[in-house]
Amino acid sequence: MNESSAELRERVAQYCASIGGDPLLVQGAGGNVSWKDGQVLHVKASGMWLAEAAAREIFVPVDLASLGDALEAGNFEVKPQTLGESSLRPSIETLLHALMPQRIVMHLHAVEVLAHLVRGDAEDFLRERVGDQLSWAIVDYQKPGAALAQAVYLALRRTPDAQVIFLRNHGVVVGAESIEQADEIIRELCQSLATPPLVSETEHAVVAVDSGGGYCPVDDAAIHDLALRPELFSRLEAEWALYPDHVVFLGAAPELYRSESEFLASRTAGMQPELAFVAGCGVFVRDTFNLAKTVQLRCYRDVMVRQPDPAQTSTLTPEQVADLLDWDAERYRMSLAK
Repeated sequence: MNESSAELRERVAQYCASIGGDPLLVQGAGGNVSWKDGQVLHVKASGMWLAEAAAREIFVPVDLASLGDALEAGNFEVKPQTLGESSLRPSIETLLHALMPQRIVMHLHAVEVLAHLVRGDAEDFLRERVGDQLSWAIVDYQKPGAALAQAVYLALRRTPDAQVIFLRNHGVVVGAESIEQADEIIRELCQSLATPPLVSETEHAVVAVDSGGGYCPVDDAAIHDLALRPELFSRLEAEWALYPDHVVFLGAAPELYRSESEFLASRTAGMQPELAFVAGCGVFVRDTFNLAKTVQLRCYRDVMVRQPDPAQTSTLTPEQVADLLDWDAERYRMSLAK
């Protein structure tokens, strides 16, 4: 018996809600899921959280036929045409979903996968661990949107049966004919690429800092590893800008303080960063540091503790970082952050 459109929508929503609560798969508004229903592509809206899929409408229908025609003609600047009266905007990465031929497409920033995609030796490691278990391709980092869509288009021309597209310094795209198959693929990838964290969740106590008010310890014990463990703190400056969502939500560079006294001196001088790493004390935030930023910072911590060799970590260039921060599409997404 064929699954109806309504049944498929419900199954996708329930699945998205279930993985949306797993921080190793989904971080806040990051990532997106879609399904195709004839010539309509239903894709997660920009700024919406997969975790809320069962409780509210987070998907936008777009015209798949016109999108496909434009992409085949080489128009990667095409804007998806929304169907109906939704006030939501389709995901920045809608074109990736249109390019993949499968009915179900997931784009996730799964930590166990992302931890390798931020490394220079990513392709060699993927060949070793994934091999020919799945048909896959890998593309170099490109700014999300037109540039990334074109890179994925070319990758699919070379490997038309690809079920998986690995995006360096970004994430992974999975195509499947059913939710069950898509879930099986992402679980298989995470298992094949799993890396034991170099540190467990910290057992060190956060040091109370009398900053004169306005700051409190970030509300996630594991995040404090980044300041309490010297081997992580020493890497923050050089290994900060690893992938787009991290930069968009947390900025171009970290605010680092070598001691409590240095942090307090900066406060006296009038500096008030939203996020501060104080070596040996902890990670401190202002009250404007919302949940969307907290989950992105936890993702960064989870990626960093899976990096055994600093020499292999590959960061975004200053130009790539500036390009992300000076982008209306990301400003819109940030305006929805909570």
